[in-house]
Amino acid sequence: MNTRDAAQQFADTWQHAWTHHDPDTIATLYTDDAQHTSAPFRPPHQGKQAITDYIRWSFSTETNPHVHFGTPLVDGDQAAIEYHVTAHENGEPVTLAGCVFIYFNQDGLAVKTRDYWHTG
Repeated sequence: MNTRDAAQQFADTWQHAWTHHDPDTIATLYTDDAQHTSAPFRPPHQGKQAITDYIRWSFSTETNPHVHFGTPLVDGDQAAIEYHVTAHENGEPVTLAGCVFIYFNQDGLAVKTRDYWHTG
């Protein structure tokens, strides 16, 4: 799979699965030994199961998410995708804006991802 197609699939799948709180579908985007860093000072999540557990945990206090992923910017085997989410967390409205950086393998699966985000 070419990187542009993989990146668009990544964005589309995350957008739909986040909206429906479906971490198992999101997990299909990653290799078994993928690494994900969710914030600069947190240790990375190593492996598909750890990534899935993190996503499940992050969805646990969130309700009614409205999720939008932008058009991926692609270079070689890498992509960057901005995203914007409005939801309620612990009953309070929250807005999250961020960007995910993805490295893909030749099969179009994510081997390494890093998010930078801010809530307000």
